Amino acid sequence: MLKQRILTALILIPLFVWLVLKLSIVAFFVLTTVIIMAGAFEWSGFMGMTNLKLRFIYPILILVLAIGSLILPIQTVLFAATFWWLIALLLILFYPKGKDQWGKGKVWRGLMGVFVLVPCWLAINVLHSAEDNGPYLVLFLFVLIWGADIAAFFVGKKWGKHKLAPVVSPGKSWEGCMGALFITTLIAVGALMALRVPMGDWIKFLVLVWITLIFSIIGDLFESILKRNVGLKDSGQLLPGHGGLLDRIDSLTAAAPIFALGALWLGNGF
Repeated sequence: MLKQRILTALILIPLFVWLVLKLSIVAFFVLTTVIIMAGAFEWSGFMGMTNLKLRFIYPILILVLAIGSLILPIQTVLFAATFWWLIALLLILFYPKGKDQWGKGKVWRGLMGVFVLVPCWLAINVLHSAEDNGPYLVLFLFVLIWGADIAAFFVGKKWGKHKLAPVVSPGKSWEGCMGALFITTLIAVGALMALRVPMGDWIKFLVLVWITLIFSIIGDLFESILKRNVGLKDSGQLLPGHGGLLDRIDSLTAAAPIFALGALWLGNGF
């Protein structure tokens, strides 16, 4: 399974880097729209939908809401996403308490999907369309998430002894989180040095990176409770060795809105 995961990553990562850097704003918009609709189809499985025709309705709803989000102030959507992820954190901390209220209702889980998928889609496109450095902001965010996931996996596998959330995701450990923190800090420092950012401005950027990392972990754990709720191991079978699309972007769904909001705060002008 590990070899399959690595092979898939070796194919997809260079392809995605090329797409991020080379696609126009419009083409990237179309690509991310297709991806988020595919993610919405998988999310319908989290809702307990089994009828194939009905499962295709949810991606269409997400598409309509995603396009509609473009008419709202960007900060409003990103703040709403931040508030939602704080609620998600509470659901994770108290799980399985409360799941009888939200875990059986398709409407509740469908609404959760709106707050997970739509702000992520908007944040990624807003970042990509930023003047001058947009594609590189997106690429940095993805490298950050990839680095954190890889470090958490290998450090946790080697040294993980203290479980992060044993009821939700027994495989994750505090040691893995520390490994992710170390790697993301190195990536951020490397970017700051490469861009010759004055050291006086480093702390604000590093704080944003650390907060983004925390929310990426929340996104990962939240998908875990949804899968556990409906008895799924993976969100789908699209990516060999990795599971479904949502299994690969679960961290990103929470991290992207936070990072975009922080980039606005730091004055990246989009």
